[in-house]
Amino acid sequence: MAACTSAAAAAAARKGALTDRRFSELSPALSPEVVEALDRGGFQRCTPVQAAAIPHLLSHKDVAVDAATGSGKTLAFIVPVVEILRRRSSRPKSHEVLALIISPTRELSSQIFNVAQPFFATLNGVSSMLLVGGLDIKAELKKVEEEGANILVGTPGKLCDIMHTDALEYKNLEILILDEADRLLDMGFQKHINFILSMLPKLRRTGLFSATQTKAVSDLSKAGLRNPIRVEVKTEAKSTSKDAGQQELGPSKTPLGLRLEYMICEASKKSSQLVDFLVQNSGKKIMVYFATCACVDYWAVVLPLINSLKGSPIIAYHGKMKQGLREKALASFSALSSGVLVCTDVAARGLDIPSVDLIVQYDPPQDPNVFIHRAGRTARYDQEGDAIVFLLPKEDTYVEFLKLRGVPLTERECPANTDDVIPQIRSAALEDRNVMEKGLRAFVSFVRAYKEHHCSYIFRWKDLEIGKLAMEYGLLQIPSMPEVKHHSLSLEGFIPVDDVDITQIKYKDKAREKQRKKALKRKAEEEVQNPKPERKRAPEKPEKPKRKKTGKQRQSIQTKEDLDELAHEYRLLKKLKRGDIDEEEYEKLTGFGDSDGDASDGDASNLDERKEKGNKTQKLKQRGKCKGGSKKFEGRSKMRSKRS
Repeated sequence: MAACTSAAAAAAARKGALTDRRFSELSPALSPEVVEALDRGGFQRCTPVQAAAIPHLLSHKDVAVDAATGSGKTLAFIVPVVEILRRRSSRPKSHEVLALIISPTRELSSQIFNVAQPFFATLNGVSSMLLVGGLDIKAELKKVEEEGANILVGTPGKLCDIMHTDALEYKNLEILILDEADRLLDMGFQKHINFILSMLPKLRRTGLFSATQTKAVSDLSKAGLRNPIRVEVKTEAKSTSKDAGQQELGPSKTPLGLRLEYMICEASKKSSQLVDFLVQNSGKKIMVYFATCACVDYWAVVLPLINSLKGSPIIAYHGKMKQGLREKALASFSALSSGVLVCTDVAARGLDIPSVDLIVQYDPPQDPNVFIHRAGRTARYDQEGDAIVFLLPKEDTYVEFLKLRGVPLTERECPANTDDVIPQIRSAALEDRNVMEKGLRAFVSFVRAYKEHHCSYIFRWKDLEIGKLAMEYGLLQIPSMPEVKHHSLSLEGFIPVDDVDITQIKYKDKAREKQRKKALKRKAEEEVQNPKPERKRAPEKPEKPKRKKTGKQRQSIQTKEDLDELAHEYRLLKKLKRGDIDEEEYEKLTGFGDSDGDASDGDASNLDERKEKGNKTQKLKQRGKCKGGSKKFEGRSKMRSKRS
């Protein structure tokens, strides 16, 4: 792949978000209608990525663009698409697709379509259509068949649904644009993208646009682009030194006007620090990122209940919301001059929300590439903005990791005098079962998401301090989950709530509480009518009668006993030779003498015993069981005869 970052664009990147080059000065020249549409939108000067990418696409070249988020990539492909279609000599047929713009999410596709409308309006006899999920496929297919479309903007899944039919034809396609190409592949759209590429003609212009060029994007560019030109526009990295007079120039993947910070605090104090941070910046427009949809649902309910945040607009936004609610939430937050959007990574890419002042990454993202996209929701174009990430003490290595990836951060001290909001959260959970249940779900979902971190050597889930984490969420009890039960995770720091019966906590919503009581009553009646059968103990199996041992088994047992006895006597004999024991003690231990050391009246019985042992030894020798031991037995028999 050829590399091309123009000197003018690189110089402009050092100066700011905009270059000195105007759209009217680009070569090849733009048509007056397009320049006029740009002027009406307030776009006179190009950003570095626009100055580099637009001329290449208009010169019949394929491009792979790697530029910082918020650098104006959308106009960098919309303007060439419109210009290429304007230069066609003939008006297209109603069902003839000439341009295809693909992006990973519904919101981003909708945003691209809305931004492009003033430019599409300059095309005579050319129609466009937005194809995204959440809408009835039959109604959309009927609309496509009846009206047709020349420009399609949409998500891969919906476009595949349309392309599986014969409603449109693609043989004369002029240009294909893949926006947020790395995300398209990360989200599992590889199969869809391959199908779409197979339906398109080889002779076309293609543009890949992304803030992060991964290996998968490189592989895709090799398969879908013909000798592409790589356009890489990076900004200047600011020094992480506290000395404001010093600056370190280097490549950075973040917008130039973005100030990145991190704050390290204990898990049990994290929610209090968040509330304090939101209060300190109450007049600003803030986006707060959480790890999971359940976490967003929980904090969207809890934060408005904190005394210091009452009255502040707090809006939830995540991927499990219905499409209508998502669009309403995004429109509401966009219209606010100040407020808080609590969200997941579904709001991390491509969304151009106006005038966002501050980004708070309460939970660091699972994928480190997403960190840049989250922070890039502020400081867009030539504006300035701030972003901060909250880290636990054991996660501080993440700062060095990001620095190596061209994302430098400066440290913000963790305030020590913040108000503790945990009692307020727990009080809310005691008053409303909904808050308690959402807190438990959020806690469990966070722990399981933490296990899936791409940087598992930094975010080690087995080092999580579960007790402090439960306090951060204001839980009344630590949930019984396998990750807690089967692993020795630290429960230190959790302060249980005394004299609380969790089962008696009621819903504030009377309808839900009534429903819960009905369910409990129904369950109790079912248990009375159908009591659970007691688990019967398995009957004890009668002991099997012991089988009488065969003569061979008895002989084997006896032989083993004899060998053990002879080995014991041999060890005692060695002790006697070494002088460890005297003869009197030896006789006592081997049974040849009385226990008190005096002669006894049982000489005759001892003699009989010795004879019996001698007979056993003789038998063992005959059976060959005492191989290599004949000399030992001879020595012992001489000693015995001597003593006799």
